[in-house]
Amino acid sequence: MRRPFDISSPARLVPLASALALCLVAPAHAQSGDPIKIGVIAEVQSIAGAATPGGAQIAADEINTKGGVLGRKIEIVSYDNKSSSADSVRAFQRAVSEDKVSAVIASYISEVVLALEPWAARLKMPLITPGAASNEITRAIHNDYDKNKYTFHGYLTSAAQAQLVCDAAKDLLVDQLKFKTVAIMSEDAAWTKPLDIGYEACLPKAGLKVVDHVRFSPDTTDFTPIFNNIESKKPDVIVTGISHVGVQPTVQWKNQQVPVPMFGISAQALSPTFWDDTNAAAEGIPSLAVATPDVAVTAKTKPFAQAFKARFGTAPAYTGYTTYDEVYIIAEAIQRAGSTDPDKMVTELEKTNFEGTIGRIQFYGKDDEFTHGIKAGPGAVTGLVFQWQNGKQVTVWPKAVAEGKLKFPDFVKLSQ
Repeated sequence: MRRPFDISSPARLVPLASALALCLVAPAHAQSGDPIKIGVIAEVQSIAGAATPGGAQIAADEINTKGGVLGRKIEIVSYDNKSSSADSVRAFQRAVSEDKVSAVIASYISEVVLALEPWAARLKMPLITPGAASNEITRAIHNDYDKNKYTFHGYLTSAAQAQLVCDAAKDLLVDQLKFKTVAIMSEDAAWTKPLDIGYEACLPKAGLKVVDHVRFSPDTTDFTPIFNNIESKKPDVIVTGISHVGVQPTVQWKNQQVPVPMFGISAQALSPTFWDDTNAAAEGIPSLAVATPDVAVTAKTKPFAQAFKARFGTAPAYTGYTTYDEVYIIAEAIQRAGSTDPDKMVTELEKTNFEGTIGRIQFYGKDDEFTHGIKAGPGAVTGLVFQWQNGKQVTVWPKAVAEGKLKFPDFVKLSQ
């Protein structure tokens, strides 16, 4: 795997005039026999971001071992965007203009992908995200397909995630634990705005009355007043939408001995190091996910997780799974198209029907509300809920893949 480019160096910056010129030209295509380059723009200094180029490289190596694509090898070109939209745009421009990539996989941060989406349109460059969730990504494609058709949403949208959390809550919390009330607690970010709209709509349908709804800054460091306020409303459960805020909500939930269980989405909890990062405060924390190392979501899930751990010394974060799948999806699209022409690639990407590590991956069509989003539900990507128990991610939902049952620490008081 090539070392990520440091795009913050002045020598790496693309001048305004050059950026303007980029808008006027389509990407050049490599000659037959040259490697097919796939750009990977990621937050490599974070756990989730570091898994992104790793997953891509494993897929590329496997494809190359089998002869490559159209007789050409796949080459992964990685860029560290330092979690910055501006750096991501500069990396995208460089990937197209200098490194001559044929597709880009970029970022688990919705704000970053939303900044890149117009550039994918201008430069006619296929772009797939391995982790961003905001509905606005697919909304732009739906509203102006001809312009934005080059972007594909390779992760569950916020709307899909909200519905899956509600489905799991119905089975685990309402039917089994007889919970009746819920407080929603989400960070203020692009991905949680549609998530919370989804929660507000589907939690009551699942049987949970919403008694409080808190949105907090991702820069929040003291959650004591937030938990105190929620506790005063006496909800049976807190359903979360948290990612960028880090481990603080989990650590303070444990330290403060908040008697209300947490459920929902904790993206940091997907990290294989979350248990150590929280000094075991993660005990009892559940989260929606698309894969875990020990559950065979498909026949490809566990072998990939084992290969990733053997190579990098740790299990993959969720973007490792999705990026691995996306390199294969891009490679198959190029193979079917017989070309790296971007419009031909888009046509073939839309035909994707690939069993990956996270399920069967297909994209919603032009006329669907979530154009180019991955399909969610039975026969597609169904998701799962795991819970940290004794230092392990134990899958508790759905029943078909469950390894154990939902259980919470002693300080949590269950309504039943």
